[in-house]
Amino acid sequence: MHIRDSSLTTLSRLALAALLLAASTPARAQDPSPPAGGGGHAQGRITVRAVRVATPPNVDGLLDEPVYQSLAPITGFIQQDPDEGQPATEATLVWITFDDRAIYIAARARDSQPSRIVANDMRRDGRNVSQNDNLSIVLDTFHDGRNAYEFLTNAVGGMLDTQITDERDVNRDWNATWIERSRRDAEGWTVEMAIPFRSLRYRGSGPQVWGINIRRNVRWKNELSYLSPVPRLSGPRGILRISQAANLEGLETPPPALNLDFKPYVVGNLKADRASDAAFRNRLERNAGFDLKYGVTPSLTADVTFRTDFAQVEDDDQQVNLTRFNLLFPEKREFFLEGQGTFAFGGASTTPPTGTLTSVTSVPLNTPVLFFSRRIGLSGTRAVPIEGGARLTGKAGRYTLGLLDIQTGDAPLGGQPSTNFSVVRVKRDILRRSYIGVIGTRRSPTTVSGRAGDNGVFGLDANFSFFKNLNLVGYYAGSDTAGRGGRSYRARVDYDADLFGFQAERLMVGAGFNPESGFLRRADFGEEIAQIRISRRPAHWRGVRKVNYEAGLDYLANGAGRLENRQTRAVLRTEMQSGDSWSVGYFHDFELISTAFPLASATVAPGAYRAPTVRAAYMLGTQRRVSGELSTARGGFYGGTRTDVGYRGRAEITHQLSLEPGLSFNRVELPASRFTATLASVRASLSFTPRMLTAAFIQYNSTSRLVTTNVRFRWEYVPGSELFLVYSDGRDTFGRGFPVLTNRGLTLKLTRLLRP
Repeated sequence: MHIRDSSLTTLSRLALAALLLAASTPARAQDPSPPAGGGGHAQGRITVRAVRVATPPNVDGLLDEPVYQSLAPITGFIQQDPDEGQPATEATLVWITFDDRAIYIAARARDSQPSRIVANDMRRDGRNVSQNDNLSIVLDTFHDGRNAYEFLTNAVGGMLDTQITDERDVNRDWNATWIERSRRDAEGWTVEMAIPFRSLRYRGSGPQVWGINIRRNVRWKNELSYLSPVPRLSGPRGILRISQAANLEGLETPPPALNLDFKPYVVGNLKADRASDAAFRNRLERNAGFDLKYGVTPSLTADVTFRTDFAQVEDDDQQVNLTRFNLLFPEKREFFLEGQGTFAFGGASTTPPTGTLTSVTSVPLNTPVLFFSRRIGLSGTRAVPIEGGARLTGKAGRYTLGLLDIQTGDAPLGGQPSTNFSVVRVKRDILRRSYIGVIGTRRSPTTVSGRAGDNGVFGLDANFSFFKNLNLVGYYAGSDTAGRGGRSYRARVDYDADLFGFQAERLMVGAGFNPESGFLRRADFGEEIAQIRISRRPAHWRGVRKVNYEAGLDYLANGAGRLENRQTRAVLRTEMQSGDSWSVGYFHDFELISTAFPLASATVAPGAYRAPTVRAAYMLGTQRRVSGELSTARGGFYGGTRTDVGYRGRAEITHQLSLEPGLSFNRVELPASRFTATLASVRASLSFTPRMLTAAFIQYNSTSRLVTTNVRFRWEYVPGSELFLVYSDGRDTFGRGFPVLTNRGLTLKLTRLLRP
């Protein structure tokens, strides 16, 4: 890897210094002070114990080892929903053991009607795994009450693992190396897990106290229960309440060893592109590189990547854009997914909202994202080669560190010169569940045309959580782009209890604010948001679990103080006992357009536009063989009307085979023109085992007139090592007859995880 001297920027030197400091900082051991006996309460918390075993259990889901007869199980799960505080209606028995290599968690999930168990997704990280009958384990390995790892499985062996940061940010795309087996029988279902210690990060070695919580989801009853009770006001995200977890005592982690993962890859691509200026067909490309992961300390991890390749990544889900702003697409590339929550800043989100009725409690997309990893290695839809880079993430005492330095190569077709990206993120834990932090980003060279120099951003943020329901978040940030500066700030208060919620926010983004390593939807504005929710749990409404009445106001003015956007809204949402839900809302929008802009085949003229709109949606619960969201909307649109109809869901053929259709139909009638924007897609998934999957994803977008196909075969032939075979193509439907091929690719990629 060749990186020019100019790329050793101030941020890069800071990252290197922090890495050396972290490596020389001794890990702090915990004093477990375990109570006598097998359980009880410590400092007001439920306490459970892990037991050392000389012979590890055979992870096959059978629970036939002697340890399960001799060791008393952990029981006593408490309902969160529907009857808060009551004992779970279905018994759950859990055993926790360990040896020098791994922690083992086994469970028997008894069920009075096992034929009604909902288990229809076997895929690794499948979208429906968390909506089936499942068992979720969170491990707070630093015992800080705010960060954890989650391991979730269902009754047919589907696996989902996530990283939880600060009790709110969830990285569902993080993947650990672990083993799981599930089985169904006449009593319900059973599961065994083996989670290697080296797949986790924790403080020191020897005796440990971790936080742990376990959630059981009995889907056919729509019942959630926990080992350590979580209040109903937390809703389905109650598993994120790490501060309410139980104590796990008796655990002894292994002594330090060489914690090194080396993962080389080889890849071959056969490509054709008939739409480019230099059209070609059947071009063979080869590449090889590696990722390396090293445990600097038990709680700090360094990652190095060389000639990074993302050929196996599935295509983005296309979106219909009927606005004048850029769309946000989520990150899907594995190297950038791990530790993603560490770099989150100021409460901004990089996950686009789903569904037709956007919740009034969601984070607005107008909030700038100071670091967004999709800026690295992508120029529009074109890939930019990544020469290499390094990252350091983890904990050092009460500090959370995130350091990253990446160098990309030249991409003449994408108009991108060789570029260096550097990020430094530091957070300091304060109080019980709060933090203050700083971030610095640098992109060299800048993307501003005609300017020579760099783009840099520096920000300070804070997040204060008080009591159970009150959260205060804010930031102040400034940018410098080749000598031109700008600033932004945000302040938000959020009170979110079970029966009442209130949010208020002030956001400002200056005209010169420019985070080139992040995502900025719009600039030069100030926005005020106020929203309120009143909820009721009617005791006498048959089939109804909860009713939410919501209202909100958004007011956005440009830098000169002139109103540009205003929205008032009122929404009624109802959650049913069955797991279905429905909602209806009235929205009234005002938008001032000062400059004409193109929209599909039309042009929107300058002027003031008012648009009253009614929207409705019905969500079919995942306990059904056919589930998903049906939605419709009709209202004003830039002096005309807009009618939307949509569906996104899932149809279970078997627990191994499923179809996920999607349809978005948008009919727009403007004073001078009319058009229809249609987006249709279907994803077919066939899981041979939880670690072997074939998936086909076909999309049609009438706006771009393209049909795209992506077929992926993924086989994790040993834990952490994978084989990918990927076929993709794009076809233009503008002409008559069968769509014309514009590009095509066939990729074979092999990775191998090597551990000393």
